[in-house]
Formats: sequence, C-alpha cells, structure tokens
Amino acid sequence: MASRGATGPARVIDGVAAAREVYLGLKARVAALGRVNVRPALTAVLVGDNPASRIYLRNKMRACEKAGVHSEVLELPAGSPPRTLLATLEKLNADSAVHGILVQLPLPRPLDASLVAQSVAPAKDVDGLSWHNLGALLAGQPLFEPCTPRGVIALLERAGVEIDARQAVVVGRSAIVGKPMALMLMARGATVTICHSRTRDLAADTRRADILVVAAGRAGLVTGDMVKPGAAVIDVGINRLPGGKLAGDVDFASVRAVAGCITPVPGGVGPMTIAMVIANTVTAAERSVAPAAA
Repeated sequence: MASRGATGPARVIDGVAAAREVYLGLKARVAALGRVNVRPALTAVLVGDNPASRIYLRNKMRACEKAGVHSEVLELPAGSPPRTLLATLEKLNADSAVHGILVQLPLPRPLDASLVAQSVAPAKDVDGLSWHNLGALLAGQPLFEPCTPRGVIALLERAGVEIDARQAVVVGRSAIVGKPMALMLMARGATVTICHSRTRDLAADTRRADILVVAAGRAGLVTGDMVKPGAAVIDVGINRLPGGKLAGDVDFASVRAVAGCITPVPGGVGPMTIAMVIANTVTAAERSVAPAAA
C-alpha cells in the first residue's frame, strides 16, 4: 500500500489531473466511434432554476467538450408535473442518438427523485443509480458503476493504493455513495466496514482502516486522531461553510499530517465523478454499436 515517508505530510491525490487523464484516454475511443459515424451524446435534464445545479451542469458540459462527447441540457420549469418529466425521459430513452441520460438533482417538490431514476433506461443510466443498475452491482454484474464510487476507485488506483486484502472503512450509507462504495471495494478484495452517524465509536473503526472513504455530509467529521498512520483517505464530502468556503468531511490539515495519501476538497473526488459520467456515456455509445463486445 502506498504510504508517506517517515517525515512530511501525506501525498495529495489530484482529482483534476486524474480527470484530465481520463478525458485524454476517452478521445481515442470517441475517435473510433466517429469512424462508424457514432458520436457519444449525453443529455441532461434540469428541472427548475437551482443555481448550484446550473454550475454542476456547466462543469459536466465542459467535460464533455474535453472528451469530444456531444452534450445538451433540456430545461423544464420548476412547476412541471411528474408526467411532463417522465414523458421527456421516455422520449430520450427512445432516441438512438442519445447514449447517456442524467437528471440533475435535487429535484423540486413534489417530484420524486427515486421514481424518476427508475424511468431512465438502464442502458442510458450513466449515473448508475437506477434500481436495475444498483441491483446488478449487488449481483457482481454491474452495467454501470455509480460515478462517485467509481471515481474513488480510480483515484485509489492512480495513487497506487492496494485494495485487495486491505481493511476499508466507508463512513456513510447512502444509496448514491456509501452502499455502492462498499460493494465495489468488496468486489476488489477489501474487507469492508460501513459506519454512519449512529455508529457508537466511529474513531475506533476509522483507526483500523487502510482505506478510509468519508461520505457523511458533515464538515470536518474525521480528524487526524481518527486515522491510521499511512492510510489512504478519500474525502467525498462537500459542505459550504457559513462564510461560503467549501470544506470536506475530513479535517484536511490534521489528517494530512497522519495519512499516506489524501484527496482535497475541492479538487479531489468531484472532478473524477464528472469524468466517470463522461466515461460511462462513451461506454454506452460503444455498446450501442456492438452490445455483445462492450
């Protein structure tokens, strides 16, 4: 397992640089698709006018440009009834020129995000969050791995962190990150413990982790005294502090003094999550051309 030297802080895993490498690798695959007259295409659906959602989508569309993937955003008014959104998704499901569909969250009430996720065709569910894709992940036959956990795996691989036979602790049990993260680490040979807000002695569990993934949504939850020396620490959290500054679930300064490698916030997992959305879209396009070979 990768670890820091006898002195000095942990290595910082650069998610921006890692994402850039992903886009470079995707360009060759996109070019190959172009030779058979297929251009990977991602369509995002935005309901309402959430400023943060607009920023996230703008970042995703820019990422598509870097990889040569076509992208567009369909906007619906905040008061759109469920039938309007579902009809939009049905149309996109049937459009052979669209390879990936994502619905930007959060959705305004009374729209049900869970119902909406199930309305995206599994073959175009590049977020990997439909029940079909999550069930396939549980069975060990994922069609698309959820993007944030897949980004975490990619960052661990980039840092040279061994996963097989390691002790991994995931703090957070959401269906978007925590649960699929645990499954994906187990699939790669790790022994996994899942913790959450009601874990009685969180520090006792986190100190055992060779790999610690924190996705609890609580700024500064994990501090240096809760981390095993030399551990790989992946901070999935993104919290906006009262002054407007972004912070992760990990107290970066104190944990960096102990860990072997660590992701920053921002600039760590976030860019890789977007990169995995684009990578899944390219994979979906390849499957549309040769389903049996993809």
